[in-house]
Amino acid sequence: MNIKDSNGKNKLFAETKVLLSAAGLMWVLQIINLLSNNYLNQFGILPRELSHLIGIIFAPFLHGNLFHIIANTLPFIILGFLVQQTKHLLTVSVSVTLIGGLLVWLFGRGSYHIGASGLIMGYFGFLLSHAYFTRTMRSIVIAVATGLIYGGLIFSLLDFRGHISFEGHIFGFLTGVGTAWGLKNLNRTK
Repeated sequence: MNIKDSNGKNKLFAETKVLLSAAGLMWVLQIINLLSNNYLNQFGILPRELSHLIGIIFAPFLHGNLFHIIANTLPFIILGFLVQQTKHLLTVSVSVTLIGGLLVWLFGRGSYHIGASGLIMGYFGFLLSHAYFTRTMRSIVIAVATGLIYGGLIFSLLDFRGHISFEGHIFGFLTGVGTAWGLKNLNRTK
C-alpha cells in the first residue's frame, strides 16, 4: 500500500515511524521512571484533581513497572499498525487518549491511572466496531485478524483488581467504538 500525503511522502511509513517513536518514548520514560523510583507516575491521571488533567496526555506513556510496559508494548504496536491500515490512526489515538482519559479523570477511582492499556483497548474496540460499521472486506479482514490475535483482551474489561485501571480499559474500549461510529456517520454525510 502506498498512501501519499500532500508532500508526496509515504504516509504509511511516516505513521509507522510515529507509532514506533511513541513506543520508544514509553521505554525511555520507563527507564527514567525505574531510575527515579517511579517519580514520573505522579504525572498520570488522578481523577477529579484539576492539577492532574494534564495526566490525560501523559498517562499512556507511563507504566508502573517493567512487566507493565513489556505487556503493553507489542499490543500497542500491532494494534496501532492495524488501526493505521484503516487510515484513522491519528484520529483514533487522539480521541481515545483525550476522551477516554477525560472519562477516567471524571469517573475513575481516586488513584493514579497510568499505562497504554486504555489506548490499546481503544484500538481494539475501534478495529472490531469499524468492521461492523463499514462492512468493507478490508475492515472485516482486519477485525478477524484482531480477534484472532488479541480476542482475549475482551476479558480485561472485566478485570477489577485494585492495581488494574479497569476504568481505563472500559473507557478506552468505549471511546474506540464511539470513534468508529462517529467516523461512519461523518463519512455518510460527505
